[in-house]
Amino acid sequence: MIIVMKPGIPAEEELRVKSLMEGKGFQIHESRGANFTLFGVVGDTAAFDMNQLRVYDCIDKVMRVQEPYKRANRMFHPEDSIVDVCGVKVGGKQITVMAGPCSVETREQIIGVAEDVKQMGAAILRGGAFKPRTSPYSFQGLQEIGLDLLKEAKAVTGLPIITEIMSADKIERFVEDVDVIQVGARNMQNFELLKELGKTDKPILLKRGLSATIEEWLMSAEYIMAGGNDSVILCERGIRTFENYTRNTLDLSAIPAVKKLSHLPVVVDPSHAAGMWWMVEPLAKAAVAVGADGLIIEVHNDPEHALCDGAQSLKPERFGRLMQDLKIIAGAVGREL
Repeated sequence: MIIVMKPGIPAEEELRVKSLMEGKGFQIHESRGANFTLFGVVGDTAAFDMNQLRVYDCIDKVMRVQEPYKRANRMFHPEDSIVDVCGVKVGGKQITVMAGPCSVETREQIIGVAEDVKQMGAAILRGGAFKPRTSPYSFQGLQEIGLDLLKEAKAVTGLPIITEIMSADKIERFVEDVDVIQVGARNMQNFELLKELGKTDKPILLKRGLSATIEEWLMSAEYIMAGGNDSVILCERGIRTFENYTRNTLDLSAIPAVKKLSHLPVVVDPSHAAGMWWMVEPLAKAAVAVGADGLIIEVHNDPEHALCDGAQSLKPERFGRLMQDLKIIAGAVGREL
């Protein structure tokens, strides 16, 4: 349920309405803009008689929310949310690029790539320490050592770091050492993990599941936000379809769809979408053109010998050329890179 307050009403009138709803066991999610104040009422409101609210002169209107996700719903928060990552803004006019190798391999590799992508305009360093792999015999990442190397790369370059969490038992370490905690596609519906992440104050990048609908994706974001953590960034990384030429099928239509339904920022991962380095550039450009708030791109200084996903990684010099092209596209759609 959404309660729209009239503009310019006294604070005590707002408090009366909030107290009424909280007294009935509902949670109140406040959203304030330049000319409006909304109270998002969270809870089972089906049996609540909205006529009880119409007697308040300070209330402009009351609406029921049909979608099962509430906090992630744009009705609850009409203005776009901006997530702050150590001073880097994800959302709004600025387009944020996160770049780095699929997996952390050596100290020289991660620091070298970090220095390259920073010089070329990336704002956040990505790198996998723990790697979810389809085969148990594939490289699983350097794990704790990988986290240490990411911290070292951050110390050298100043770039905030994003890396993927695999299980709830690592949350304490991630909260201490990581600037954005990534939830991978396979864990999008690991609800116990999402609940625990909701108790943190760290930005969470939530990747869309391999076969998830947009509503399921937003409901997973709702799990995190229901725990109190509103710093959620959605990531479209391609979905599984009947097509097998590409690794996944990048659903660019999901970007404007999510932006209509939700206030959360949306970034796109063109690397995992296609699985081929030569498709990353056109897909990244298309994502910016249709309204993505950012990109997460795999960059490796020696992809031919990468321990993980070398085929979808850009070399630093190609990434640099892509960044120059993206600036032009961003300007054409009223954004900045």
